[in-house]
Order: sequence, then structure tokens, then C-alpha cells
Amino acid sequence: MPLAITVAVVAAIAILLIAYGLAGSGSVDPVQARLTQLGSMQAKNLEELELQQPFFDRTVKPLAGRLSSSVARITSSNFSERTEKRLALAGNPGEMRTGDWLGIKAIGAIATSGILFVVFGLLGQNFFGGIVIGVLGLGIGYILPEFWLSGRVKKRQKLVLLQIPDALDLLTISVRAGLGFDAALGKVVEKMKGPLIDEFRRALAEVRVGKVRREALRDIVPRTEVQPLTNFIGAIIQAEQLGVSISKVLQVQSEQLRIERRQRAEEQAAKAPIKMLFPLVGCIFPALFIVILGPAIILIIGNLGNTGG
Repeated sequence: MPLAITVAVVAAIAILLIAYGLAGSGSVDPVQARLTQLGSMQAKNLEELELQQPFFDRTVKPLAGRLSSSVARITSSNFSERTEKRLALAGNPGEMRTGDWLGIKAIGAIATSGILFVVFGLLGQNFFGGIVIGVLGLGIGYILPEFWLSGRVKKRQKLVLLQIPDALDLLTISVRAGLGFDAALGKVVEKMKGPLIDEFRRALAEVRVGKVRREALRDIVPRTEVQPLTNFIGAIIQAEQLGVSISKVLQVQSEQLRIERRQRAEEQAAKAPIKMLFPLVGCIFPALFIVILGPAIILIIGNLGNTGG
């Protein structure tokens, strides 16, 4: 009996402890928990938070936003459409719109004009000439960003062109392995990186939110303007409309793109000797002539001097 009483007392004490623990661990107020978490974090003022942002977002973009509204009033709708298209071809750098781009061009014009005026007007001590050059600098600074944008468009198109065969090979292998076209395109997006993959990722996202697949693929064309990619997308859309096997279309397109890539490589190899001719004639040959004929010319001049003496 004493043993049974002892076991009963221990069990009762354990039950009381468990009940007390459960009562003490009541649900914590989420608002209070969040306030406690925020209080434990290191406080940062607004200045520190702003300094953590990139320099472009802190300085150039706000100033461009203020100037864009003024510049946009004197621009036409056709110019805005062309600018939007060029920004799309460049991959929308910095998520810029037409207003942001106009603001950046205005900043470039003002900065270039100010620098030229300081260099030629103040430092060169020619105030009138500095004003004239500063006015010319407005036009130069306004045009310079266009050259940068054109270079970015060409670079992006070149990357897309170089990436098409590899992406299409992986897409073909995935489809022939049994995946659907959307799943195969998702596999390409998962395994590769680059501007072409970014366009495929955007098309897949549009399809997932309800857009028709052929429309999502067709919208890639004006954002890239690369002819082999245009041909590939046209073939896929036509195969979908006619009910042709996409696997066969992908195989044919993959072989065609590999042939075109080999032809481009052969074309570049054929141009190499012509491109090498100008550096050879302008830089290497003069140095060779100096090394070979230099000592002979020195000897001839020395002999002529001795003969004359």
C-alpha cells in the first residue's frame, strides 16, 4: 500500500506540473511578439536606409523623374512609342519608362553643358566661347545616352542570337523525352541564364496568368527582333495551329539553327584576314621596317659622313 500511495502521489504531482506548464504557455499576442522583435532589432534611421540603396536609385532616378515631366511635354507620341520599343529591345535597363529615359537624357545634357562650360569658359578664360560650347554641349549630352542604348540593344541581340541554338537543343531534348512544351520551356528556364531565357521566363509567367501561349510567344518578337528567333516562334505557332507534332518542328529548327551558326562562324573566319590587314600594315610592318632597316640606315649615314670628311 505505501508503494501504491507513493506512485499515486508522484502521478498527481506530474499531472499538476503538466497542467501548470500548459496554462503558462498560453498563446502569445502576435502584435506584441512583432513589437518585441522590432525592439530587439538594431534601430536604423532614414539616412542609413537611404544610403543602403544604389547610387542610381538615390540620386539619378529621382532627379530624372523631376525633369521627365518637363521634357515629356515637348515630345510627341511617336517618339514615346519609339523610345518604349528601344527600351524593350535593350531589356528595360533599370525598369525605366519613357519619362525616366527623357529625364536621364536631360541630366546628361545639363551635365555635359556644365562640364564643357567650366573647362573652356572658366578654366580657359574664354567666357563667350565657353557659352557657345556649353550650348553645343546640351545637344551632345542629350544625344550621348542614345549611343549607349543602341550599344546595349546590339549587345543583347547578339547574346540572344548566340544562345538560341543551345536553348533550342535543350528544348528539343526535353520534348523528345516526354515533357510538354510548357514544361520543357520551364526546364530550359531552370537550367540556363541570359536575355533569351529572361524572355522565355516572362512568356511562361504570362501563360500561367491566363494568356494564350501563342500570344505570349508572339510578344517576344518585338522585344528582341532577332530573325532566327522570329522564325522559330513562327514555326511553333504554325505547328500549334495546324496540329503538327512540335517535336518534329523543334528537331528541324534545331538542325537549321546549328547550320546557321556554323555558317556565321565560317563567315567570321573569312573576314578575319581582312580585319587583320589594317593592324598589320599600320602597326606591325612599320616596327619591322625600323628594326630591319634601322641599323642599315645608321651605317649608311655613318659611311657617308666618313666619306665626306
